[in-house]
Amino acid sequence: MTDDFQGWERRDKPPTLFRRFAFAQYAQTRAFLDALSALSEEVQRHPQNINFGTTYVNVTIGAADGDVLSTEDERFAERIAALAGRGE
Repeated sequence: MTDDFQGWERRDKPPTLFRRFAFAQYAQTRAFLDALSALSEEVQRHPQNINFGTTYVNVTIGAADGDVLSTEDERFAERIAALAGRGE
């Protein structure tokens, strides 16, 4: 099953949230990556995968408990999206 959660694509096997963030220029991409790093350190939680290019960042969040996406996973996704909203 795949559906959307506030711009995030929800995937079931394995349970993940995926989103691509697009930026107009590299400076915005870099600022987002730096802010994401700071957020991850603050909450002691890191995305399962980050892939990026000059003007985009793909983020995948794995289920914290490994089996089911939780409210905690969704809150982490919301905080990441808020970071992108500052620079888009």
